[in-house]
Amino acid sequence: MLSFKSGTGNFYLNKTVTQHLFDFKKAVKITKQDMSKPLAKKRWYRLIPIVFITYSLAYLDRANFGFALAGGMAHDLNITAAMSSLLGSLFFLGYFFFQIPGALYAANKSARRLIFWSLILWGLMAMATGMVHNVNLLIVIRFMLGVVESAVMPAMLIFLSRWFTKAERSRANTFLVLGNPVTILWMSILSGHLVGTLGWRWMFIIEGAPGIIWAFFWWYLVQDKVKDAKWLSESEKNDVEEQLALEQQSIKPVKNYAAAFKSRVVILLCLQYALWSIGVYGFVMWLPSIINEAPNMDIETTGWLSAVPYILAITMMLVTSYFSDKTLKRKQFIWPFLLLGAIAFYGSYLVGTGNFWLSFTLLIIAGGAMYAPYGPFFAIITEVLPRNVSAGAIAIINSFGALGSFLGAYLVGYLNGTTGSFDASYIFMSGSLFLSALITMVALKREGTTKSAS
Repeated sequence: MLSFKSGTGNFYLNKTVTQHLFDFKKAVKITKQDMSKPLAKKRWYRLIPIVFITYSLAYLDRANFGFALAGGMAHDLNITAAMSSLLGSLFFLGYFFFQIPGALYAANKSARRLIFWSLILWGLMAMATGMVHNVNLLIVIRFMLGVVESAVMPAMLIFLSRWFTKAERSRANTFLVLGNPVTILWMSILSGHLVGTLGWRWMFIIEGAPGIIWAFFWWYLVQDKVKDAKWLSESEKNDVEEQLALEQQSIKPVKNYAAAFKSRVVILLCLQYALWSIGVYGFVMWLPSIINEAPNMDIETTGWLSAVPYILAITMMLVTSYFSDKTLKRKQFIWPFLLLGAIAFYGSYLVGTGNFWLSFTLLIIAGGAMYAPYGPFFAIITEVLPRNVSAGAIAIINSFGALGSFLGAYLVGYLNGTTGSFDASYIFMSGSLFLSALITMVALKREGTTKSAS
């Protein structure tokens, strides 16, 4: 028997208590074994291609607008430089206001149903963009596109967090976000060709139709929860659900959404993502216009050159997410890339218009660096907060990202139009990414020990 002394005398741990301690240690050992148990690989080749295609279609509506403006839309509808900036950014304003309601619906009801209807509606609105003859109607359509798509990103992240564990989540999220650069890669080439041969109206009509068609594939191929998957065995379902449940046990509970939204880490990540998104969507929306201003440039060549930064972005995203999951040190795979993006934008400003190819090379680096951290970033949100508030946290952080996207798309266009050059917008995007990198280091200062929202 074991004994120890206290202020009230001698106490003894009898055989029964010792046995409980042994049982506890045994349970911990079993838990660690369960966490390392291999899970069904079929989740990857069954779900990830579907998720990738679904979110890829959303990005058509974000990036092809820049090609339409550069390819005759501004002239045909008498759109001024200031109105071009407003129209390009209105999408993100609608996106900002309707993130949280949609995310809560996805978390509490059905991400599957929400995404199904979003695919249909944004496909219809994208096609309608190619039929407008009135700027006021175009304003409404651009805003409503953002409203319709607003819940899709948080809904997808919630969906993936229910199918993939912590050790897999950065890669799963990366394959989701890869829909952005991969789509812009081929869309830049296709949109440039369509605008050059058929005009901007047919570009919108042709590129809007796939979303409507794909909605029915999405509905047939996915289920909201692991337990509803007919293509997994009962033991495979149990293994996934057990590991996801074990992960939640290590996260300190948060009482409600109000407590989560007031937490230090959520507030800082909202600000961080807003600044990051200024750089990303200032770049995405206005890169075609920047390239198209080069000497002897036509719209089809602009399309091919606009695709180049996204080749680097895809490569960097895949490599970053792999090592992020391998080490589970998320912060180290976020802020250095944002800092690199800031330096590349500033370098492009210093080079100026005198050397287009060097300036363009720096823009390629900036594009790749800005996209690289997406997988680790979205993985860490679901690892910091418990499941009961993670949906709302994802939504509010993504909402501020949309606000940053609005500011980036609008202010970059405004600066380009009012100054007559791209210098001011390069400095603006560089400064935003630099601040984002600094805030990342502060927000995730105690990564690995941050287990609560307080």
